[in-house]
Amino acid sequence: METFVIEGGQRLHGTITPAGNKNAALPLLAAALLTTEPLVLHNMPDIGDVRVKLQLLNTMGVESEWISPTTLRLRAETLHLVDPDPALASRIRTSILLAGPLLHRAGHTRLARPGGDSIGHRRLDTHVLALRSLGAHVQVTKAAYEFSGTRLHGTELFLDEMSVTGTEQAVLAAVLADGPTTIYNAASEPHVQDLCNCLNAMGAQISGIGTNTLTIVGVSQLHGAEFTLGPDYMEVGSFIGLAAVTGSALRIANARPKEQRMTRIMFGRLGVHWEDDGNDIVIPGQQELRVQDDLHGIVPKIDDSPWPGFPPDLMSIALVIATQAHGTVLIHQKMFDGRLFFVDKLLSMGARVILCDPHRAVVVGPARLHGERLTSPDIRAGMALVLAALCASGTSVISNIAQIDRGYARIDERLAALGASIVRRKAE
Repeated sequence: METFVIEGGQRLHGTITPAGNKNAALPLLAAALLTTEPLVLHNMPDIGDVRVKLQLLNTMGVESEWISPTTLRLRAETLHLVDPDPALASRIRTSILLAGPLLHRAGHTRLARPGGDSIGHRRLDTHVLALRSLGAHVQVTKAAYEFSGTRLHGTELFLDEMSVTGTEQAVLAAVLADGPTTIYNAASEPHVQDLCNCLNAMGAQISGIGTNTLTIVGVSQLHGAEFTLGPDYMEVGSFIGLAAVTGSALRIANARPKEQRMTRIMFGRLGVHWEDDGNDIVIPGQQELRVQDDLHGIVPKIDDSPWPGFPPDLMSIALVIATQAHGTVLIHQKMFDGRLFFVDKLLSMGARVILCDPHRAVVVGPARLHGERLTSPDIRAGMALVLAALCASGTSVISNIAQIDRGYARIDERLAALGASIVRRKAE
């Protein structure tokens, strides 16, 4: 077990580049099963969840090779196992995305219940709805999901929610199905777009990318391709928050500023601003963080919603920024019922937060945070605690940092390069 030892109060400076989109990387690894030819993925993040997914694929017979630190070559020419290892599958959320590709490759598979962050109830009903509508038989047991179907067929599919992974499941299954498929109420996040664009590079016929209606014409086979993942816009949002709470001037290179338009609105309610410089984002130092009241002096709200709304993965970052802003704000986490439970750790650091219920917290700032011993509960809350520790006075020790490593590649090294006092140490 390792910890981060962080000495707060340091001004940071310089340029940081976000890694490839974690939430695109994981479904793209599943897409490699849809062809026997090589799939080469550029700008791949070397993070914990990718390593687990690769290990899972390797045990099934998929060949993989890092041909550069951020370029991965995959080939699923022969599969000698179509029921993925339950222990590995249960460690990551996106193991469920192997279902559609394995139905096309083998006509059946058995998948253990997936893992992932403990952020409340995370439905898989949309996955089952999509696959059953495409002609698969799905049997649900307490410990696993069993899928079968020798040939899937296109259909009109209206998803019961804008589920990102549910949409990706439907897309992965529909690209090789017989006939056309239309997916209504589809998710449209940048990582869903990356998946669709990569599949098109492999020979799929998907239109409507970036909208909530996807049209897919099934093809008989896919071929190999090369594809470059976009930057991880959750990392970009995290780095904007990092600059804000530490009063630092930072440049975020290759940030795709257009993907931060709703983040600009929500962080702007806390007084955070920045400039776009081509494809970079430039955050000025020593910003005065001040809550911007709604009209007539009403307490403002920061809330999440499906794309292009404010991402739920950045709610914990927004909450930490709010602890450093003058004024009162309501944080309303609508999409998950366990994501605010890290608030107790901020309270131990001196934050003034009232947790109203699993979905709402009132933050009164600014608070002088102090160093504390902390435990990372999940990827995004873990990164939020790193931000809190960096703007606190004194020393913080964060344990269970494997959770942070699952989504942020070498974050300690990258932050140290900006001047942060952060060291990775073996736990005592």
